[in-house]
Amino acid sequence: MNRIPRELNPKDVVKHFPAMTDSIGTLANWHSQKRGPRFFRVSRKIVYRTSDIEAFLFKNPAMTIDAM
Repeated sequence: MNRIPRELNPKDVVKHFPAMTDSIGTLANWHSQKRGPRFFRVSRKIVYRTSDIEAFLFKNPAMTIDAM
């Protein structure tokens, strides 16, 4: 079984969460626009926590008739 690590670089985010984005460039654009999932800068590298990626994905659920 392929476990998702707790810390991810942008390539890992695209690999493990393809529903969010299929491009590292999209993540970079979100950084510059102050959008997207929370991230940390470690030296010159961008690092995401898996919990922050999941929080971003599930922040705005679609309201269906079953959810009301």
